[in-house]
Amino acid sequence: MKRRSLPVAAALVATASLLLTACGSGDDKASDNDKIAGADQGSATPSASASASGAPAEDKPDGVDVSLPKDVDFVFDWAKPKEKNEAAAMDDAANFLRAIYQGVDRHTTKNAAVSTYATGGGLKYATTQINAYIDGGWTVTGTRRHYDATTRSAANGESVEVAFCSDSTKFYAKETKTGKVLKTEPSIVDFDYYKIIMVKYPTGADLWQASKVYVEEKAAKCQ
Repeated sequence: MKRRSLPVAAALVATASLLLTACGSGDDKASDNDKIAGADQGSATPSASASASGAPAEDKPDGVDVSLPKDVDFVFDWAKPKEKNEAAAMDDAANFLRAIYQGVDRHTTKNAAVSTYATGGGLKYATTQINAYIDGGWTVTGTRRHYDATTRSAANGESVEVAFCSDSTKFYAKETKTGKVLKTEPSIVDFDYYKIIMVKYPTGADLWQASKVYVEEKAAKCQ
């Protein structure tokens, strides 16, 4: 989800801008003092069917394939919190990001990973990201690093905010038809700061879904 990976052409500006648009439920970007969304966030029913991709077992948490192609590497350089729910929410926030780019690679929003790890505004965000790449005729390649993560729980224990930085200096768009990698020089555009509101799936399963996504673009604090 970075603008620098896309062609710099006037005709593509509108599409490219979608790749860094936060789609929460009409809310502005969260500040450090924003309250965490609670159990009022509806949860979509996740698909229990795993994709028959032959992915290794560790790529199938909750029985759902979140594997990425061999030329895409998502690095999560963060320590898990000791609190059980926050650790689980952090894991599934990572799975949410993997699900988005699995959809980008497979050119579909209708994959089990997206419906499992996203709901509400998170599902809208994931769909927007995937469709922008599909419409532009792009997929992705390279390494994206995620780091400086923090978590905080709502008082009712039903939601957790997972915040972190991302570094996309080695993460690029790639033309689907030609395989051409669209590289540019590293810049502040490659650094984003995320806040993802994860809500607990109501059936008692140890599953957390992204319900809102806020993105601070060109985040100097992440450099």
